[in-house]
Amino acid sequence: MTIQATTSTRTTGPLTLGFLSVTQEPGGWAGHLLVTNGWGRPIEFRLTSPVQPNRVQSALYGPTLLEYLHAEVIGKTLVDKTGAKPDLIVTDSLPALTLRTRVEIPVIAIASSANTLPADVISFAHPRSSAGLLLSNRFASDRNAILSLLERIDPAVDLTEPFARIRDAVTEHRKLGGSNRAA
Repeated sequence: MTIQATTSTRTTGPLTLGFLSVTQEPGGWAGHLLVTNGWGRPIEFRLTSPVQPNRVQSALYGPTLLEYLHAEVIGKTLVDKTGAKPDLIVTDSLPALTLRTRVEIPVIAIASSANTLPADVISFAHPRSSAGLLLSNRFASDRNAILSLLERIDPAVDLTEPFARIRDAVTEHRKLGGSNRAA
């Protein structure tokens, strides 16, 4: 099966970035989407309730279960529900890279030293990130559009930093007694 990448990135107007984080919690996998402007200021924040696959789903999805949960169930739901559609999605979840097969938005991941890189990703560096960046090999044609978008981000922004804000916001949300609610 051939997948063609069509990227509709705006070249003018305000830039929006989506930072998608997926974390494993006691109740399952939870997703968080922080949408910022090109200066890193928040525009919108959404979170999901934890999703726990049952044994039948685990058996049927096999090795693709995490991609399905992170990208399709959590990531796509968050992107669909957000009012401020991002021009670029940055994730800290390697399985969420497949979100690109479900949205017309380029998706890159932050490289983690804990992850062994699969063969189907392209690794590259950029001054807007203190960590390496990863792009799905299936969407290598997105690279020029991604580089163009990255150049429009304020030079003071580090793409790894918003994930710390997401973790802090989730912690504060829990302290305030907020229950996770679906996107």
